[in-house]
Amino acid sequence: MSRQRQVDRARGPLRGCVAVPGDKSIAHRAVLFNAAGEGEATVRGLPGGRDVASSMSAMRTLGAAIEPIGPGAVRIGGRALVFDKRPATIDCENSGTTMRLLAGLLAG
Repeated sequence: MSRQRQVDRARGPLRGCVAVPGDKSIAHRAVLFNAAGEGEATVRGLPGGRDVASSMSAMRTLGAAIEPIGPGAVRIGGRALVFDKRPATIDCENSGTTMRLLAGLLAG
């Protein structure tokens, strides 16, 4: 059965809020980029699972403050690209994405 809908032209600016489910690929980048950035950020909609947790753990090892503030939400204190110079081993666990993105971030 086909369902058709007609969408009319908006009569003014569109306003609202869209909530989408957490995406693992975007979550890795949100954690790494906000931890590398300057200032404080709140990231919501993080999916559960070990891969994204590995990215958060790696950034904590480098000195970033990452605190849970609710289900799927963290507050990240950015390091402005000034990381701990001699951290302990950075354990990416079984997360290839964490390893690849972190290697690129730290290579600079």
